[in-house]
Amino acid sequence: MTASPALASVLASLSAGKVYDLAQTLQTGMACSPNHPGFRMALQRRHGDQNRADGTSSASELIITGGHVGTHIDALSHFSDAGCLHGGVDAAAAQQTGRFTKHGAETIPPFLHRGVLLDVAATAGVEVLAPGVSVDTATLQTTAAAAGVEVRAGDVVLVRTGWSRHFADAQRFLGLHDGVPGITTDAAAWLADTGVVAVGGDTTSVEQIPAGQGHSLLPVHRLLLVERGIYLIEMLDLEKLAADNIAEFLFVAIPLKILGGTGSPLRPLAVTAQ
Repeated sequence: MTASPALASVLASLSAGKVYDLAQTLQTGMACSPNHPGFRMALQRRHGDQNRADGTSSASELIITGGHVGTHIDALSHFSDAGCLHGGVDAAAAQQTGRFTKHGAETIPPFLHRGVLLDVAATAGVEVLAPGVSVDTATLQTTAAAAGVEVRAGDVVLVRTGWSRHFADAQRFLGLHDGVPGITTDAAAWLADTGVVAVGGDTTSVEQIPAGQGHSLLPVHRLLLVERGIYLIEMLDLEKLAADNIAEFLFVAIPLKILGGTGSPLRPLAVTAQ
C-alpha cells in the first residue's frame, strides 16, 4: 500500500533535508551543575562474563544520572516560587509521595515545532560570548533581524552564546566564579509574550549567571517555568547548526516519560530542507 500524497510529500521533504543532532554526548565526568547528581556509566556485564552454548555473549551497563545532566529539559515541577509551582500548585503537597503528582516530566509533551536559532555570538562578531554577559531583548531582536527571522507564537527558540565550546572544561563551562552568558529576565519576558513554547541555550541554565553569583539566583527560571509555564532546554550543542548559518528549522524532541520527575534527558534534532 502506497503512502497518501500528503504523507509522501512530507517524507520526500524530510528525506531531502539535513538532520542536526543538538545533544551533548553523555559520559562519565562530564560537566554537571553542583546542584545535581552527575552522570555515571559502568559496564554491568562484559563480553565473556557468561558465554552461551553457541559462543555468543552480551554486554550491558548500569547508568546513574540526575534528570538535569547533559542536554535536558526542565519540567514545570523543577522550580517553585513562594512555595508554588506553575499555576499556583502547592509544591510541598505535590511532592509528598516522593515524586511530583503535578507537572512531572511525564507531562512534558513531545516537540514538533518551528525552531529558531538566535546566534547572539555571531551577531556580536565573536566565537564565544564573554563570561557573565547579559543577552537582553534588544540583543535578541537585533540577532533575529540580522538572521532574517521572526520569532512567532508556538516556536522553540534556541539562543547560541558559543559557550558549549567550553563543555569539555567542566570548571570553565559551569562558570561558578566568572559567570556564564545568557538571557536576562526582560529577554525571557519578551519571548514569553511572543508565545514561544520553549527556550533553549548552550549553557548550564540558559540565563545569565553574573560573576561571583554561582547558581544561587535564577530569575529566568522563575519567570518562564513558574510564572509563564514555558519549558527550558539546557546544555545544547548548537555549533554545527550555527556553522551552516541555519536560523529556521523543524525542531524535534521527545522527553522521557519519567513519572513525577523534574526533568528529562533529551536528544533534540533540527531538521532543515536542503
